[in-house]
Amino acid sequence: MVLMADHVERCLNMRHEAFETFGTDRPGPWLVTCDHASNRVPDWLGGQLGIAQSDMARHIAYDLGAKGVTTFLAELLNSPAVCSDFSRLVIDPNRGEDDPTLVMKLYDGTIIPANRDVGEAERAVRMERLYRPYHAAVAELAVGRHLLAIHSFTPCLRGRAPRPWQIGVLYSHLDARMSKVLLDRLSQEPDLCVGDNEPYSGHLPGDSVDRHALQFGRHNTLIELRNDLIETEAQQRDWARRLAPILSDVLAALPNA
Repeated sequence: MVLMADHVERCLNMRHEAFETFGTDRPGPWLVTCDHASNRVPDWLGGQLGIAQSDMARHIAYDLGAKGVTTFLAELLNSPAVCSDFSRLVIDPNRGEDDPTLVMKLYDGTIIPANRDVGEAERAVRMERLYRPYHAAVAELAVGRHLLAIHSFTPCLRGRAPRPWQIGVLYSHLDARMSKVLLDRLSQEPDLCVGDNEPYSGHLPGDSVDRHALQFGRHNTLIELRNDLIETEAQQRDWARRLAPILSDVLAALPNA
């Protein structure tokens, strides 16, 4: 489906039920995105998914701390940002439209009751009202820019070993240009444990990076921060201040960037 361009244009500088944008008039070379910025469940879904509020406050519902890092970093890079405004448990914008995990029914030990019987009709409503408008906003602002995706990860999944990395750089084998330079630069930071395509692989056909960067040949990278390190606004600002000059150095080192 193609969204009306004028509708997207009107939404770019305001809060929409699917997304928020920041600094759309900034001239910087980046677009900073946060696919999992919010744990909000829309009122038209009853405002909840049948799980405990303690679960909605966990990483399964959104990327804790990532929105703050995204907005602070975009400001420092003088570039726009787009953040989702719905929980990944409603529908995951970092999955392809045909991905079986687009609407999760079980995540890190928690069953999602409201998703148990979601069929094609309900999935289509969530896609039409949330997923596609978010991606339309990203697509509009990504033109002529490099894509920087910000995520966060939990220090330990249930029943798994603790994750030692403070920061991870994720990328697809189809285009590792920017990420490899970023990894090399971060490896020079003596106090950091850096994950090279950890804690996940960065190659996921149909995800946001694929959709908005790989398919257009745009430079891109995805940064994962451990969420216990970005719990407070002060921590989020500190990481943004640390990463901004590093990312500027990376961009300067890339030919034809």
